Amino acid sequence: MKKLIFILILTILGFSYCKKDVPPVVAPPTDDEQARDSLYALMNQFYLWYNLMPVVVKTDYKTPYELLKAMEYKTLDRWSFMQTYDEYLAFSHGSFVGHGISMGLDPENQVRIVSIYNNSPLYLNGVRRGWIVKKLNGTNLAPIFIAQDGTAYNQLIGQSQAGITNTFLFQTPAGKDSTIASTKAAFILNTVIRADTLHLKSGITGHLVFDQFIPPSNLELQTAFAFFSQSNITDLIVDLRYNGGGDLSVLQNMATYVAGSAKFNTPFLKLTFNDKNSGYNIPYNFNTAPFPLSLKKLIVITTRGTASASEDFINGLKPVLGVVKTIGDTTNGKPVGMSGFQYKTKYVFWPITFNVVNSADFGDFYKGIAPEKYVPDDFTRDWNDRNEACLKESIYYLEHGAVSARGLSVAHKPSAIFSEKPEKNNNAYIIIK
Repeated sequence: MKKLIFILILTILGFSYCKKDVPPVVAPPTDDEQARDSLYALMNQFYLWYNLMPVVVKTDYKTPYELLKAMEYKTLDRWSFMQTYDEYLAFSHGSFVGHGISMGLDPENQVRIVSIYNNSPLYLNGVRRGWIVKKLNGTNLAPIFIAQDGTAYNQLIGQSQAGITNTFLFQTPAGKDSTIASTKAAFILNTVIRADTLHLKSGITGHLVFDQFIPPSNLELQTAFAFFSQSNITDLIVDLRYNGGGDLSVLQNMATYVAGSAKFNTPFLKLTFNDKNSGYNIPYNFNTAPFPLSLKKLIVITTRGTASASEDFINGLKPVLGVVKTIGDTTNGKPVGMSGFQYKTKYVFWPITFNVVNSADFGDFYKGIAPEKYVPDDFTRDWNDRNEACLKESIYYLEHGAVSARGLSVAHKPSAIFSEKPEKNNNAYIIIK
C-alpha cells in the first residue's frame, strides 16, 4: 500500500508539471546557511549532550552562530563556541594584536595591570604587573571598572587592530606618574610568563607562571623545565590563575615533566565521547620528557579563570603525586572538552564533545576545584614578589606543611578583569580528522 501511495503522489506531481506555470526560482543557500547545516549535522553526531539538546528547526536560523546558541544544552554547557578560521589560526600560533595587557580593580578601587606579555609594546616600555593605571586617553578608568562597563572600556581602548594608539597615565611602584603613548602592534605572545626558583627552608622550589596551553608553548615549557631540572628543585609552584586551558597534547607534555620519569606511559587522563562515538574513547598517558622532575609537593595557584586544561592538570596529577594542593580561589569547573571542526576556510566549530576523568575515574568538578585556602588575587604586586598574597601562602604551605591561620579562608568576590585576550580562547580541545 505504501508503494502505491508513493506512485500515486509521483503521478499527481508529474501531472501538475504539465501546466505552463513557471516554477518559482529557489535561491541557492548562502555560505552561512551551508555552514549552519554543517553545524546542525555535527551537533547531532558529536555533541556530548546530543540527546539533551533543545529541539530546533535549523532553517529558523540564518547563521551558525545563532544555531549553536539555540542548540546548546544550557544546563551544563557554558563553553561551546565558534570562531572564524583566521581567529583560530592566530590563536593556535600565538599571534596577538594589542598592548598585551589585562587590567583589574584592586581593593582600593584602583585600576592596575593584572598581566602583561613580554613582547608587548607596554612591557618594552617598562610596564609591569601591579602598576596603577590612572587614566586611559585622559579618562579616569576606575568608574568604568567599578561599574563593570565593558562597552565603555571597549570604546575607550578601541579595536584589536595594529596602529591604534592609546595614551596611558600610570603610577609606578615608586609612586611617580608616567605617561606612555602605546601603539597596538602584532606580536607573538609568550605563554611562560615567568620561570624562576625560590630558595626556601623546605628546599629549592620552582616557580612557573603559565598563561595558556597552545602548540608554541612546548618549546617554552622545555626551556623552563630544563632550568628547573638543572636547578635540582624538589617542589614546584605553578601559577595558573588566568590560564583558561588550551591544547590537550601540550597539557600532556607539561604534566609529564611534573610527574617524572617513573610515570612514563602510565595513565594520566581518559576521554569519553558520546555513545555514537565510543570508538574515539582514548587514554592520555604520561609520555616521555627530556627533563622530568622528581617532586615532593606541587602547589597550584588558581582563580575562577583557571579552566579546562588547567583544571585537568590538577585533577590528572592528584592520583599520581603525593601532595597536590591549590591556593587562591575555586576554579571554573569545566570537566569536559571540545573538538574542533573546520568549515572550509571560514569557520571552526568548537562544541563540547567529551568528558575528561583522571586515572582514578574522577572528573565531576562542575562546581570547580576548591582551594586548600581561599586567598585573594593580589595583583598589586609583581609575580615574583614574595609578599604577593597567593605566592606568600604557597611558600608558607611548602615550609610548614599546612596553610597559615592568617587572613580569611572563605570564598571572596573576585575582581572584574578586562583583558585583550579573546574570552573564548580557553577550552581544552582535540581535533577529530
